[in-house]
Amino acid sequence: MHHPVPLTTTPAAPLTLVQPGAVPSVASIVLPDGRVVTGYAVHPAQPEPLAAKPVVSRAAVNVALGGVGFLAVSGGLLLLTTFIGALTALIAQLVTLAAVIFGGWIAVQVFTGSGRRDGTTVHIRKAIFKRTTFHG
Repeated sequence: MHHPVPLTTTPAAPLTLVQPGAVPSVASIVLPDGRVVTGYAVHPAQPEPLAAKPVVSRAAVNVALGGVGFLAVSGGLLLLTTFIGALTALIAQLVTLAAVIFGGWIAVQVFTGSGRRDGTTVHIRKAIFKRTTFHG
């Protein structure tokens, strides 16, 4: 159920009469049938002026801002790719260094004899071959 709520009104300001700055001109028109119509000239109402269009369109501003943003990011991307390339070269050099060191260690193990250094010792055992069977 709807209950009406009374509107509270504030007391209106007293009306003050304002005289126009100039007396409007009276115009008389003679109609084709000979009658004369007299009255005040009515000026057509001027529409509100439209908001001034910006000199540069909104889309052009957005495209320009996008270009500036891309330019700002491109420097960082260039640095990032440079960093990745340098990191790859460093890893390749470390792998090469490890291979050289490991290869040198293997070469030292192979060419250095264990025990006495007066010559190479070869132990040969007598082996007996009987009927295609090896007895060592």
